[in-house]
Amino acid sequence: MANSIRKIDLLTEELQRLLPMKEEYQRLLDKKFRLEFNFNSNHIEGNTLTYGETELLLLFDKTTGNHDLREYEEMKAHDVAFNFIRELAAKKETPITEADIKNLNKILLVRPFWKDAITNNGQPTRREIKVGDYKQFPNSVRLQNGEIFHYASPAETPIKMGELMEWFRAEEEKKELHPAALAALFHYRFVLIHPFDDGNGRISRLMMNYVLLKNNLPPVIIKSNDKKNYLFALNQADTGDLEAFVEYIGEQLAWSLKVSIKAAKGESVEEADDFDKELELLKRSLKPVEGKIRKSRKGLITLWQNSLQYLFDEYLTTYEKFSGLFDNPNSEVLFAESGYSASSIEDKRDADIFFDRLSDVDRFSEITMTAFLRNLKSTSYSTELHFQIVLRDFDYEIISKVRSISRKYGEFLSPNEIKDLVKENSKLLLEELQNQTK
Repeated sequence: MANSIRKIDLLTEELQRLLPMKEEYQRLLDKKFRLEFNFNSNHIEGNTLTYGETELLLLFDKTTGNHDLREYEEMKAHDVAFNFIRELAAKKETPITEADIKNLNKILLVRPFWKDAITNNGQPTRREIKVGDYKQFPNSVRLQNGEIFHYASPAETPIKMGELMEWFRAEEEKKELHPAALAALFHYRFVLIHPFDDGNGRISRLMMNYVLLKNNLPPVIIKSNDKKNYLFALNQADTGDLEAFVEYIGEQLAWSLKVSIKAAKGESVEEADDFDKELELLKRSLKPVEGKIRKSRKGLITLWQNSLQYLFDEYLTTYEKFSGLFDNPNSEVLFAESGYSASSIEDKRDADIFFDRLSDVDRFSEITMTAFLRNLKSTSYSTELHFQIVLRDFDYEIISKVRSISRKYGEFLSPNEIKDLVKENSKLLLEELQNQTK
């Protein structure tokens, strides 16, 4: 750890000699850190916006791509939260409070929402995630070795958060810990508590950067493509090797300092992969050429690979959940030509074979996925789970009992949109069966 701290101090001294930075250089550096931090911190938690889409959203307030609305909202909210942290850090004489951290959670999560969860006995369920309040349910994580790691219980959380803030204030007053070590340890101690039902990872990184910014250091960016090493460093801390995590954070801070030094010298802060990011942004910002894409064999294969195979998987998963309730369940997926000559498939490999052999694209008109659920146990009630994909010349439509979705060829439903569509139909089917058993 001593070597890492010494390296940070040397880089900090070099940066201080170059300050104050020209306004235009500072603006470019702030933009770099803003985009990198928002993109990577959210990407670590599963947000699927690309770097280019993040830049379009945050800098130009424009959206592109097929993502859930919540992904756009959480990226913008994270940007607001980052700015909130910067403002708190600028008030150097005003200590941060638990109320500030709760407010940070409220900013980050925007509003209450429902989220998939697992009960204590391993059963899937859904829970309402409330914003700005400490967790109401226990949370845990399954480690790579299969063991379950339990964070602080809901009852312990207020006490442990109070202890964390007391520890932080005491360390600030003593000034014995290097700011990089203090930031890393606050991050780790916060993660151990996991005080909220959602947003803990993002808040831990925001709070780490609050400590750094308050001490006139640049923010740390944990790159999403380095997530494996980040989690490994956290696991090392779990075994008692706190220095390993401080060392890891120190290396990331050294990167931020080097970027800051380059900016102060008027050098480019672009990295090797920034060219690809900028090229992607340019492609997405250009207005698409007007016109329609006609149905083709290649286009249908791409549609299947990028969207419909996810629907196939979700459909089968849902069918299997309901099939045990019926005496005579049956499922089929038909690839139909106009005139209703159909070929049945059983899995995705069959679909690949079908597309390979597809000769007359114009006659290929629809795909239907139907689960015939006959004779609900103890009753004679029968029903079905049905999805129909109508393939027109220039667009396609996914039709279900709940709603229909139309897209042009070349436009795909994301896996999350597919999950939402199947969940809506599953819920409707469940309500239908519950009414039958009353």
